[in-house]
Amino acid sequence: MAAKKISIFCLLALSLVAFKDNSKKSFKRLFHRKVEGNIYIIVSKSDYELKVYDQDGWYATYPVVFGSKSLDDKMMEGDRKTPEGSYHIASKRPHQKWDKMMVLDFPTQIDLAKFKERKTKGLIPKNAKIGGGIAIHGTWPHDDIAVDLYQNWTNGCIALKNEDVDELFDIVQIGTPVTINK
Repeated sequence: MAAKKISIFCLLALSLVAFKDNSKKSFKRLFHRKVEGNIYIIVSKSDYELKVYDQDGWYATYPVVFGSKSLDDKMMEGDRKTPEGSYHIASKRPHQKWDKMMVLDFPTQIDLAKFKERKTKGLIPKNAKIGGGIAIHGTWPHDDIAVDLYQNWTNGCIALKNEDVDELFDIVQIGTPVTINK
């Protein structure tokens, strides 16, 4: 009897996971429409989501992963943390490892000021560097499961499934605003 209850519970749990995954994909496709006007992007690290908005409001939501599991704000080069703040797409190009890449204008003047303040307070070493090269990009070929499993693997970048990064790449322009929140 206990084994039957566990088995039913497992089936229910698996179907809820499948429903969640399928509903997310269907929801995105169900409301898929042409982008109207300028777009902007909001990344929620705590929700593992990248949302795209245009002049008509919400356009799409994509699951994403980051660098460090802590999800804290980037402190210095090499900490694998994703920065928080307001950025813009500085460049975009195909990438041989991660499908497509949209580079952000990190560090900004605000990032440099936070970095200097943290050094002054002794929160980071005096010889630390701020780093750079933060981007929105895809995953390794055939490794989209890392996004499904919320495996943070980047060096501070924002990674999407390759299918999603292809779609995003086609609609963003250089200069597109990107806000990254905790």
